[in-house]
Amino acid sequence: MAAKKSSGRKYGRGASSKVEKTMKERNEGTLRSGSSGKRVTSRKQAIAIGLSEARRAGKKVPKKPSAKRKSAKRTTPKSSTSR
Repeated sequence: MAAKKSSGRKYGRGASSKVEKTMKERNEGTLRSGSSGKRVTSRKQAIAIGLSEARRAGKKVPKKPSAKRKSAKRTTPKSSTSR
């Protein structure tokens, strides 16, 4: 029996083409952020926008990492002193 071999790709080809498209827009200076409409200059932000668009389009993109709880790192409880 031949076992199915996984491609090892974390992101699908459709997702990479979306990211490539947003990077081209960023380099041209035409990429804008969502609600504020400010021009995107950050490379990381452009990649995040491309991945977000790919997720909405249903391409193969892993889920966003969940935010860690900041209170879990706290060793001493927050004091509630009144003034």
